[in-house]
Amino acid sequence: MTNLAPKSVAKSIVERLHHAGFAAFWVGGCVRDFLLGREPQDFDIATGARPEQVEGLFRRTVAVGKQFGVMVVVEHGRNFQGATFRRDQEYKDGRRPEKVVFSDARADAMRRDFTINGLFYDPVSKRTLDWVGGEKDLRAKIVRTIGKPQERFAEDHLRLLRAIRFAAQLDFQIEPETFTALKLLAPKIRDISAERVRDELLKLFRPPHAARGLDLLRGSGLMECILPELSATISCAQSPDYHPEGSVFNHIRLMLGQLALNAPEALPCAVILHDIGKPPTVAQDPQSGAIHFYGHEKVGADMARQILNRLRFPKKQTDEIVASVRQHMQFKDVKQMRKATLRRMLMRETFPLELELHRLDCLGSHGSLELYNYLARQAAELRKKPQIRPPLLTGKDLIALGMKPGPAMGALLNDIREKQLSDELKTRRQAKAWARRRLGND
Repeated sequence: MTNLAPKSVAKSIVERLHHAGFAAFWVGGCVRDFLLGREPQDFDIATGARPEQVEGLFRRTVAVGKQFGVMVVVEHGRNFQGATFRRDQEYKDGRRPEKVVFSDARADAMRRDFTINGLFYDPVSKRTLDWVGGEKDLRAKIVRTIGKPQERFAEDHLRLLRAIRFAAQLDFQIEPETFTALKLLAPKIRDISAERVRDELLKLFRPPHAARGLDLLRGSGLMECILPELSATISCAQSPDYHPEGSVFNHIRLMLGQLALNAPEALPCAVILHDIGKPPTVAQDPQSGAIHFYGHEKVGADMARQILNRLRFPKKQTDEIVASVRQHMQFKDVKQMRKATLRRMLMRETFPLELELHRLDCLGSHGSLELYNYLARQAAELRKKPQIRPPLLTGKDLIALGMKPGPAMGALLNDIREKQLSDELKTRRQAKAWARRRLGND
């Protein structure tokens, strides 16, 4: 491993290619971010060297797409994608070209998706090469396709989602002709694999522009194609006494706008899905006019799991998000909970995610953080009592006291745990004495 910055290593790769007689440049998102004054974390390199020549120049390489000229160079413990200048041939599957022809830097730039991603930069001479008008669009804060929008989107349908992701994350506008084509071709996103769509959505909903990402998803027509269940929240009204912000969609949008920069990756999805069960459970009192969503958290948990499975989310992350959806309505009752019940809640593995979801839920509606602050204090107090986290007794302890395994043992262990969490039993000795009395062994 190394302490060298990625930028330094990426520059050294370009220098080695230059010394071997090959043109080489940083390209794509790293150039865009570099010119915007941001520190790129990933560096892609385009070069005139063929894959086998790259293999000969660097000690460690991985042929991730050799037929397309794509190699990974491993230097100082980091991966850098390198690709030979190329021109793409016909696209048939809306994802990748049938064939590529190795070419020059200008042709390579012209095949790329958006002008702001079509810039080349030589870190040695500190020179930018721009054949696509990318610098001008960076200054104007515009996302525009290179060439005709319909052709670019037809080549790779994921570019439909990438366009709104770049616009949201960079706080740019989408050029009108590009946006018109995007809306026209939005249904084509259904042809893209769930995994690729999922990864773009995770990037789209990163703070601080997650709310704008939601707006663009809706305005482009992509929401109806990817998350039709979310589209149903747009017209789903809520009682103004609890939700002055209006519809469920407005509520979700406001919550996304409050995401912290260091928010856990699962949180935006939990926000988007926490009230997904409201549209199918909505009911209005005919006399008072009050709007209710009885059981929406349970319905929503089932819907959330279906959506996350459809998008191929990892099981662990799916379980975390679903648990947060199912349990988010418990927070309104925390001050009425028995101590043991509250402590069980605080000790849930998903509690940190649930608590942050609750904070956003409050900020996206009535604005009061009274219960959030109360729970934060309770959690801080519980952290001062590490001894309370492991159960005082286990099944082995009860067997040693003469009890046979079975449902009764589980019930007794639960009773002991309840008393431990209520501070009625504080030591193993106390717990064993209490268990003996219950078993009639005292």
